[in-house]
Amino acid sequence: MAADGKQAKEPEHVTRLVAERLNAGDIDGIAELYEDDAVIAFPPGQTTTGIDAIKALYAGIAEQGGKFPTDEEQLPTVHYGGLALTSTISADGKGTRTQVLRRQEDGTWKRIIDRPEVR
Repeated sequence: MAADGKQAKEPEHVTRLVAERLNAGDIDGIAELYEDDAVIAFPPGQTTTGIDAIKALYAGIAEQGGKFPTDEEQLPTVHYGGLALTSTISADGKGTRTQVLRRQEDGTWKRIIDRPEVR
């Protein structure tokens, strides 16, 4: 379990939890917020697929001292059954971040597709 013990009970919680956990260096905690075969459209022009690659990606960001803002403006979530589309306006106001999440059997939410920056 993540070091902070928090769960993503709503899809909107995931973005904040990813940021908090990266800022705390909790890479395993970030991995708990993604399904095993999730895809991230990052680095730019590439995709990162699967939980091991996602953990390596975030570990690299953390090793470089990367920090994520925890207070980005959340846009309205769109739900379709057990899926949700979430997005936030980037802290610099120059783009958006968009994710598709799936509700898990225990009622928590995990990302399946993540596009961290759209300009």
